[in-house]
Amino acid sequence: MLRASSVGYYNANTTEIAKKAGVSIGILYGYFKDKKDILVYVIDIYIQKVATPIMEYFKNLTAPVDINGIIVDLIEMTTNIHKKNANLHNILHSLAVSDDHVRRKFLSLEDHITINATDTLKNLGVKIDDLTEKVHIAMNSIQSFSHESVYDRHEYIDYEKMKFETIAMINALLK
Repeated sequence: MLRASSVGYYNANTTEIAKKAGVSIGILYGYFKDKKDILVYVIDIYIQKVATPIMEYFKNLTAPVDINGIIVDLIEMTTNIHKKNANLHNILHSLAVSDDHVRRKFLSLEDHITINATDTLKNLGVKIDDLTEKVHIAMNSIQSFSHESVYDRHEYIDYEKMKFETIAMINALLK
């Protein structure tokens, strides 16, 4: 199938998508009504790929909870997810600025992860004031570190030190 990540959403068209997929345009339209419908399908697949490992991780946590270990694991997991899906991730996030449906899908993903992580930690006996807000800040900090270390790559940043500081910051937040 045509890699939207190689030509971008606005430059892809259904005829080329069908051609690259090795199907007729009629077959493509038998499954999708338009290019936007294909985008929605791709977003759902992407979100599933991103959310599943994180949700499984939280599902498998047991008490006693090792907050530092969770932070380290989530940073590694999130950074690896970004590395594996870099091109598609960039396209989808850039579309989130101009496409309300894409933006809402990403917000829903954030909500799902924050609520699931908070509920899991509470169920495992973690007692931290304002846990939901702190988990959301922590998840955004992890995302920010992952974006920085995978996409931005400033020459003057030592990313191992930045990872250490991110872990320390989130540990302090979750006390």
